[in-house]
Amino acid sequence: MAKHVTTQVKIQVTGGQATPAPPVGTALGPHGVNIGQFVQQFNDRTRDMAGTIVPVVITIYNDRSFEFIVKSPPAAVLLKQAAQIAKGSASPRKEKVGIVTREQLRDIAKTKFEDLNSPNLDHAERIIAGTARSMGIEVTG
Repeated sequence: MAKHVTTQVKIQVTGGQATPAPPVGTALGPHGVNIGQFVQQFNDRTRDMAGTIVPVVITIYNDRSFEFIVKSPPAAVLLKQAAQIAKGSASPRKEKVGIVTREQLRDIAKTKFEDLNSPNLDHAERIIAGTARSMGIEVTG
């Protein structure tokens, strides 16, 4: 019997630290997927991203098997790490909470380039800069 895609599930999990508890268990449980097997495979594949929130797209087939693709961390998470802040500003126009350099911005754009809808790295940089502005993070240099 041929495999057919039943559904795709998108969740965000901390790299290398997935557990069968929510959000993993509640997302995969209704589809009959072996949650323990997913957790083990995910933790092995994302061990180098420990502590960083990572989006994952899980494709579930009709025989309850699955495949998953690990995406790059969200731009906001990478910007918070670069600026060394806990969270963005509640009023980003008035209150600036951190600073990132152009070099840091370019590094984040390189990391996110595969997942962004941009034709080149300069455009990706502008997208990340816009995210930084909306978080109250100032771009210098």
